[in-house]
Amino acid sequence: MRVRKRDGIEEDFIREKIVVAIVKAGGRADLARTLSQEVEDSLSRNSAVTTDQIRTEVFNRLKSKDAKTYSSWIEYDRQTKNRK
Repeated sequence: MRVRKRDGIEEDFIREKIVVAIVKAGGRADLARTLSQEVEDSLSRNSAVTTDQIRTEVFNRLKSKDAKTYSSWIEYDRQTKNRK
């Protein structure tokens, strides 16, 4: 599966990027691995996805399974990436 980034560049999907992001947001490594596998499974039917699609999948799952880490990630996005 390919990932289309905001700048238009495409790269291979790397599940470990999701794991690292969740752990950096304060999530447990085991939860991060589980969620990243679920996201990959959910999106794998597509030949290409956008980074926004990946974020949405991660957020939806993280919000229901670890609200504290979800909030930390949202705050990080707001402060460092000007996302709302």
